[in-house]
Amino acid sequence: MIKLIPTYSRHFLTTERDRRLPLHLTSMGYAEHQSPISRENGFYCFHWLHTVEGCGEFTVNGNTMKLSANQGILLKPGVPHSYTPETRNWSTWFLTFDGALANPITASLDLQHMQPLSWDAESPLVGLYKHYEEKCRYSFDFAGINGSLEVYALLSQIKQFGQLSGQSSLSKGHERLTPIYLLIEEEFGNPDLGLPRMAETLGISSQYLSTLFSKSWGVSPYQYLLQFRIQKSKELLVEDQTRTVRDIATAVGFQDDSHFVHTFHKLTGMTPVQFRQQYSE
Repeated sequence: MIKLIPTYSRHFLTTERDRRLPLHLTSMGYAEHQSPISRENGFYCFHWLHTVEGCGEFTVNGNTMKLSANQGILLKPGVPHSYTPETRNWSTWFLTFDGALANPITASLDLQHMQPLSWDAESPLVGLYKHYEEKCRYSFDFAGINGSLEVYALLSQIKQFGQLSGQSSLSKGHERLTPIYLLIEEEFGNPDLGLPRMAETLGISSQYLSTLFSKSWGVSPYQYLLQFRIQKSKELLVEDQTRTVRDIATAVGFQDDSHFVHTFHKLTGMTPVQFRQQYSE
């Protein structure tokens, strides 16, 4: 049983300058006993709601779903919705926001709208209602940039720890790939390091490893390795002016220096020599 704190609600003054920010905070609050809500025309800005304890029934666009503990939902402005307690004690936490770039930022983070997201009991999302109760109690300044940073922090946590039903969260995906990250860190200079070796490290098929990387990074394991090698080559190009491009290509795992130059130019828009000239003292 969670030890609940008293209900609180804060609505923040929004100036014309705030509205020009990429994101701005409009309200947040915690309801120890959530009452039924019905909004036929939706809410005027983005609205995040999650369950702290108990369970509620949430209806949006004609679809009804349950919101149990450690589950939440993000709504865009103007989306009709309603919600009501399913258990005797349904406690919720909410945050609303808007901003000049609210739409593209939520889209770039690929945040799911109108679908319940879940997270583990160890996630930072679990304690948000306590965290912000303390800030509000001491009159923390949520205006302007401060509020914008708070909104982005929340969206980042939703992206990192939230998961759709049957899928792992981004943080869990990164944890699973940690042995691969360590392998690449230690052996990026080995030209024989490739997909089969990486898949063998995790004891999974090459195809499944590609799927995991695609979910976490949006690229294949080989593309990630190439980008890592090019990043390391940048460090070497600047650190030692006397070292040849061919030597650096070999050091970061390329068997052919022409392939290295081609890949470097493709990923950076310049040759290794041009990079060295631009970024060296």
